[in-house]
Amino acid sequence: MNNHQKQNIIIATEIIIAVVALGFLFIKSTSQPLTKAPVQTQESSDAMADHHKPKAAESGVFDSLLGKPAPDFTLPSYDGKLVSLKDYLGKNVVLFFNEGLMCYPSCWNQIVAFGQDKDFLTKNAIILNITVDSKDDWKKAVDKMPELAGNTVLLDSNREVSGLYGVLTLNSSMHRGQFPGHTYILIDKEGVVRFVKDDVQMAVRNKELLTELAKL
Repeated sequence: MNNHQKQNIIIATEIIIAVVALGFLFIKSTSQPLTKAPVQTQESSDAMADHHKPKAAESGVFDSLLGKPAPDFTLPSYDGKLVSLKDYLGKNVVLFFNEGLMCYPSCWNQIVAFGQDKDFLTKNAIILNITVDSKDDWKKAVDKMPELAGNTVLLDSNREVSGLYGVLTLNSSMHRGQFPGHTYILIDKEGVVRFVKDDVQMAVRNKELLTELAKL
């Protein structure tokens, strides 16, 4: 092998080494390190848990009603009438704010119990059941429990009256800010609020309400 051939072999070897080195550098520069999944801290776990909890209860507006004139309102009833609170001056009025269609059977049972209890008539009392359902939604309840049909149900679909009385953020509400829970307000013949009760147990409270009416 002459010197010229040796020189060609050396040059070829150097070219091969250079190509390999450049290829290695290219692969290293373009590859991305694997990223680890973020570790869930205690703080993030708590945040997830809080997301599924109901909002904190707020009863300031509701508690302030006692002893004051009840805020007036006008709402459509399920049977197509317009009902105003001021129309019942001279009568005792029980407002029952409830979750409506979503609250089966607790709220439905209370509404039916009101309609079946004649003792409220002897106390000169009118029962106004107030839900934030639309008419179509409440119809689903009536279809399932026809006994509901004979009761006055007012549709507060825009939640204006429920907000006015502060019943959207009480302890009984499981969807705070959106739906009332199970709340009673008793108004006397002069239109003054005399008794309020937010019932987290969602029971039928006819007996207790009749006792309060007897005090008026």
